[in-house]
Amino acid sequence: MDRTPLIAGNWKMYKTVKEAVELVEALLAHIGQPSDREVLVCPPFTALYPLSPLLAESPIALGAQDVFYESQGAYTGAISPLMLQDIGCSYVIVGHSERRQYFGDDDTLVNRKLHAALAHGLHPIMCVGESKPQRDAGQATAIVTAQVRAGLAEVTVEQMRSVVIAYEPIWAIGTGDTATPDDAQTMHAAIRQTLTELFDATTANGVRIQYGGSVKPDNVDELMAQPDIDGALVGGASLKAESFLRIIQFH
Repeated sequence: MDRTPLIAGNWKMYKTVKEAVELVEALLAHIGQPSDREVLVCPPFTALYPLSPLLAESPIALGAQDVFYESQGAYTGAISPLMLQDIGCSYVIVGHSERRQYFGDDDTLVNRKLHAALAHGLHPIMCVGESKPQRDAGQATAIVTAQVRAGLAEVTVEQMRSVVIAYEPIWAIGTGDTATPDDAQTMHAAIRQTLTELFDATTANGVRIQYGGSVKPDNVDELMAQPDIDGALVGGASLKAESFLRIIQFH
């Protein structure tokens, strides 16, 4: 099955509004009209609204880095899926390892956020990944597939058409270490096999599974050549137009 690769930039806690606009303008000036891949940027919350009109008719989609699981209510500091949809977001990241590590997002919370995103027409990008000690102990596949199962609890076959999964080995995020293409492919295949068990082969073959973890211009081509890697969730290299454009233009 042909899966359209999704190249997403997760800007994390970087970029003022002015800097965000400058970066998007630089991307739009050189991106052209990519026909066989999707491109997404996930700026901080403060930059979403000003970027929305710039991206509205462009080849770049707009996504958020997190979402709360209620559509409204007395939840000081939270951002709801309704708010994200209202300002033009089409994607939202849930369960990023930094959310799990610093903000206590466990599998149950990730699942609630995923369902909230789906209920409001947003495409969730659900992140999964293991730590270095877990990998060294030979637990990587068990940890990651358990996160997949828990995060997708009560999700229907139909809803899975809107879900993207991002495999991000925690030990590779921002460290300069990248899983080898073979290691990444092995884990992506294990995730797809888990999806087959949870749903069916047709559904599993339709789900895009991104790789994230120190994706750079000099390793993106080799990673994207793997049969089960359907895109990249890019951190640091998405903060500069030149490097992100090169990643978008993988071949």
